[in-house]
Amino acid sequence: MSDQIKHECGIVMIRLRKPLSYYQDKYGTALYGLTKLQLMMQKIRNRGQDGAGIATIKLDSIPGKRYISRKRSNSSQPLKEIFDHAFNYFNALDEEQIRDSEWLQANIPFTGELLLGHLRYGTHGKNSIENVHPFLRPTNWISRNLVLAGNFNLTNVDELFQELVNFGQYPKEMSDTVTVLEKIGHFLDDEVQRLHTWFKPDGYTNEEINELIFKNLDIQRLLKRASKKFDGGYAMAGLIGHGDAFVMRDPRGIRPAFFYEDEEIVVVCSERPTIQTALNISINDVHEIKPGHALIIKRDGSLSMKPFVDDIPEPKQCSFERIYFSRGTDRDIYLERKKLGSNLVPDILKAVDYDWDHTVFSFVPNTAEFSFYGMIKGLEDALNKEKLKSLKDLGPDAKKKDIERILNQKARVDKIVVKDAKLRTFIADDNSRGDMVSHVYDVTYGIVRNNIDSLVLVDDSIVRGTTLKDSIISIVDRLKPKKIVVVSSAPQIRFPDCYGIDMSKMKEFVAFRALVELLHDNNKEHLLDEVYEKCKQQDKLPKEEIKNYVKNLYDEFSYEEISAKIGELLTPDHINAEVEIIFQTVENLHDACPNHTGDWYFSGNYPTPGGNRVVNKAFMLYMENKDERAY
Repeated sequence: MSDQIKHECGIVMIRLRKPLSYYQDKYGTALYGLTKLQLMMQKIRNRGQDGAGIATIKLDSIPGKRYISRKRSNSSQPLKEIFDHAFNYFNALDEEQIRDSEWLQANIPFTGELLLGHLRYGTHGKNSIENVHPFLRPTNWISRNLVLAGNFNLTNVDELFQELVNFGQYPKEMSDTVTVLEKIGHFLDDEVQRLHTWFKPDGYTNEEINELIFKNLDIQRLLKRASKKFDGGYAMAGLIGHGDAFVMRDPRGIRPAFFYEDEEIVVVCSERPTIQTALNISINDVHEIKPGHALIIKRDGSLSMKPFVDDIPEPKQCSFERIYFSRGTDRDIYLERKKLGSNLVPDILKAVDYDWDHTVFSFVPNTAEFSFYGMIKGLEDALNKEKLKSLKDLGPDAKKKDIERILNQKARVDKIVVKDAKLRTFIADDNSRGDMVSHVYDVTYGIVRNNIDSLVLVDDSIVRGTTLKDSIISIVDRLKPKKIVVVSSAPQIRFPDCYGIDMSKMKEFVAFRALVELLHDNNKEHLLDEVYEKCKQQDKLPKEEIKNYVKNLYDEFSYEEISAKIGELLTPDHINAEVEIIFQTVENLHDACPNHTGDWYFSGNYPTPGGNRVVNKAFMLYMENKDERAY
């Protein structure tokens, strides 16, 4: 993505099913769980650079001994800081102590059987240490301690917050993380108290009742009650002080979550290849947590997956995971990204007038590489069809040189744009700094022939278009191409996201800016005011009754008209080459990613009622010229 956007977080949860001595004997270290946690968090560090945190819980601890350890960091190197902190407890130990797993568990932090890690992208711009996961809800009652981390955003925090107030609570802030922590915590307290009240008349001591609570706490019931009004996308992981754990995935499956289990370990992670790499296992051994279900691990290590909603709707998994966010090392994502590239070939060939000899194909940035490979395959297939036709046209008396000329024809594929990751600027002057920023990308000279060749660049998605306009198009224009064709493997991003991706302001979408320009150009700007009034009239309605009227504005123009206007907006005045921008269609997106049909940022079809409220609010803020978030 040439325009960097922040997006959802990453979670890792590990449950060791054997005593630490088992891992010491088999793997040579009692820190097996901690080292696996570190490896997996390193592998999903693409999911968060604003902060990181870990927490561990020891099973079978005795009163008076610390059994929960936690470390969080929002430094420039958060992963290094948290694991330096954790492993520092072991650096001063002698070899005998390091090998004594029972002594380690009894005396040293971060030696628990339950481990939780989190990498954070702060979508709301709050990057203080208080906003870094995991969150802890502490109490002296072991079965009421709750550690929570997640990859989520809820659209109805105000509604959930008011519920907490109605319970008699005084939450310290109105954020989805705190609200979720206290909501689950409230019902955890309630479930524990219910069990205590149930067993007390039978004459059990409080200590004995504790053990009965550990065994009988119904996590499924707890999560059903706590999440009844959740509206959003989420994968939330929770650890309870006595040793139960859970990971719950939203009913639409918007946010991803995968797991693996064997007799030694249970692992949950936001991305499948991370589990494969860390445990050296096959793709077939890793499974998805079903939408609307919770993976529940009891204190005794038993595992189950149970629904926490009664009616599970049609899944709408986030397609942006496939296009950009998740790493392309996942087999299915790799193939889907290639398909996204190949689906663009007909439009690309049309844009360059099928001129193979005078077109150079490349990509920018590196995250578009897999789509580029798919485009190359699509180009090869298209060219082979042309070769076959040309060979047939030669007839039975074809000359060898003519046959060789046809067979030797290839698509011209080269690395044209290179990102200079080392480039930094400390210049205070805005103009000078802007000039430096425009040189973050460099180009390969001498490949594109002056005023003869067209240049095709594949990008994975275009959000604001700022980098294209301020840097990439200007730089490649220095190569003097006849035409520059920028191709987005994602459709036009028209609407805000409200489920964890940092795309919330209408004015930031170049597709929306193009729409507004077209409305003005065609004397239809009054439609903006009409939609604004419709949005205002819905402002106080329950979220379930709100409709997305912003979609109506896009219906005024064709997809191609909006793409053409985007091309105009992103072409700097000084550019000599003709510029055209091509976007994937939503239909071709679904063809490439048939199992991930969540496309609300492209289509405006939000999978939860809160989405319509967010898009209307985002539009009203735009019309009121307020630079605020819609959620």
